[in-house]
Amino acid sequence: MRRHFTATGFVVEGSRTLLHWHKRLGQWMPPGGHIEPDEDPVQAVLREIREETGLACEVIAATGPLPFAYPEQLPPPYTILVEDIPGPGEPHRHIDFIYFCRPQDGGDHHAVDDPTLRWVDAAELRDNGPLDVGAGGVSAPVPEDVRQLALIAIEAAGRSGSL
Repeated sequence: MRRHFTATGFVVEGSRTLLHWHKRLGQWMPPGGHIEPDEDPVQAVLREIREETGLACEVIAATGPLPFAYPEQLPPPYTILVEDIPGPGEPHRHIDFIYFCRPQDGGDHHAVDDPTLRWVDAAELRDNGPLDVGAGGVSAPVPEDVRQLALIAIEAAGRSGSL
């Protein structure tokens, strides 16, 4: 089966994370997408977040770099998921680099003006109820993997002391 490399970013601010309603899949997801040729996973996740939300973000590094200048080091993802994708086109697998991110200072991240985007707080995620999609009359639960990773991202960002 063909494999596609992807990068996903849980954007965290305080005790909430930003989710995107993916109309084709009919589910809530964090921003993310395919890694383009000549792009590393960090560049891809930051580009995807910007394209899908308009936010300029940075990766929350879980660990510091090793004590040498070369070769270049990238912050490692929190985890890597392998997901079977039925289509469109031929079935394939996503090798998905999962990052925790935060909006960069100076951005207007409080007023994300898109009905397909929603800030979801930890209490809502723990409640595990369906979330409304804008004013469209659609409501759907957050998939379990997204819900758990969102809660972990909020907790990890709080420990980082940088939000």
